[in-house]
Amino acid sequence: MREVVMLGFDGFQLLDLAGPADVFDAASRIVGRSDGYRVTVATPGGNDVRASCGVRVAADADITTMDATGVDTLLISGGIAVEEPLVDRGLIESLPPIAAEARRTSSVCGGAFLLAEAGLLDGRRATTHWVGCEELTRRYPRVTVEPDRIFVRDGHVVTSAGVTAGIDLALALVEEDHGTEVARTAARWLIVFLQRPGGQSQFSQRLETPVPSESVLRPIVDEIVAEPGGDHRVPALAEKASLSTRQLTRLFVKQVHTTPGRFVERVRVEAARSQLDAGAGSIEAIAASCGFGTPETMRRAFRRVLGIGPSEYRERFGAIETPPDGR
Repeated sequence: MREVVMLGFDGFQLLDLAGPADVFDAASRIVGRSDGYRVTVATPGGNDVRASCGVRVAADADITTMDATGVDTLLISGGIAVEEPLVDRGLIESLPPIAAEARRTSSVCGGAFLLAEAGLLDGRRATTHWVGCEELTRRYPRVTVEPDRIFVRDGHVVTSAGVTAGIDLALALVEEDHGTEVARTAARWLIVFLQRPGGQSQFSQRLETPVPSESVLRPIVDEIVAEPGGDHRVPALAEKASLSTRQLTRLFVKQVHTTPGRFVERVRVEAARSQLDAGAGSIEAIAASCGFGTPETMRRAFRRVLGIGPSEYRERFGAIETPPDGR
């Protein structure tokens, strides 16, 4: 049996803990309790805690004094109210010894802040709820924050985005431990996707463009979004905006927080991903319609943006849509 220690604290997000816990429970029912998971809720002082929604959760152990021997997975829940636990030195200092014993360490949502405060994300890639990504970057410059990821695995440390992304993370851990069939069955039991690929964006690049309506970039951005496969080379965009290529690039960086080329690439990847989700067309046809030109160019763009290739993306999503047993 694999021991999973989940941290709770006053004000934590209930689904950050309950979502993964139900995934581990479902997996245990499938593989048998002896080969499954045992969840321990650990809290500061071993006290019962109240989630942000008001639900009271009983504690099994004191995180600051617990014996970490035999811990398989440490999972840090999060939520909006992480400021108080961040200054609890007893709590923060208890995390590295447990992480050192555990086979893997993970976090959901704002739990990444606690891992970062404990130094467990230094030199690593990580993510958190999109609302907190800029703050995580500002506070912990030694952490490479990837704001558009559902979850990020760096060695034995796995961090996820907010709330329901904890379910994606837990399903990925179950798949790692017991294989795709068990993870798929657990997902179907819980009536959720097997898992969104770890590289899938937390939000739509095409919907989250912070460009003011009066900006000279607004029609340029709208055109890129409306027609991803169009001619969006920087010189062509600059000419349409009546700007030099240097002026266009500077304005994109200031208002869109990325370069024109990277923005176009992300929009094209999202458009291609939508077609892959829908099962529409071949890789070659999708690459052509979304402006990549060749499948190899699209593959490289997918790798840069999502961390996986288009074929792997389609296989993962297809496995969710059509289970092999037909049910």
